[in-house]
Amino acid sequence: MAKSDLKVVAFAGSTREGSYNQSVLDAVVDALVEAGAEVERVRLAEFTMPLFDQDLEGAEGLPENARKLKRIFDKADAFVIASPEYNSAFTPLTKNVIDWCSRAESEDEEPCAVYQGKTVLLVSASPGPGGGIRGLYALRSILQNIGVTVYPEMRAVRSVFQLVDDRGVLTDDEELGKLGELGRAFVTFADKLAG
Repeated sequence: MAKSDLKVVAFAGSTREGSYNQSVLDAVVDALVEAGAEVERVRLAEFTMPLFDQDLEGAEGLPENARKLKRIFDKADAFVIASPEYNSAFTPLTKNVIDWCSRAESEDEEPCAVYQGKTVLLVSASPGPGGGIRGLYALRSILQNIGVTVYPEMRAVRSVFQLVDDRGVLTDDEELGKLGELGRAFVTFADKLAG
């Protein structure tokens, strides 16, 4: 496999132990690595921060973990986000991360600078029959509005509890094949845009 120059940040919008979305994200990341991309896996549990609050930002600036995450995002060419669906939308955790990292830290920094011109692949997983697809449409809309190119194909893994083993690893060959194909196609797509 030819080496890609693509730098990808991958994270799940859930910090739950045994998160199905983390399981699906891991499967996609494996495909990205096989396709030659450099992937940094981010665990949002390691970057806890308060709910976005402009008064807090005005008094104290960005929380330290938001600054750290922004530095990671800034170095990326692309993102992979796996987000559960909460009441037909994506998770508050994901929105909070997007909001804090969108904030400018100086007068010469454009808002949303860490997202501008980058590409994202969206996936989700759910025990239900929809696989979390409704949340991905909401997430897609927000990311497009802040300058991110969203890969046209999204993958929502339904009835995911039947597809993972007792360690939380996705083991279903059919689903692994689909996620692998999606991940490899995304690397090709994002490489062209980043080049």
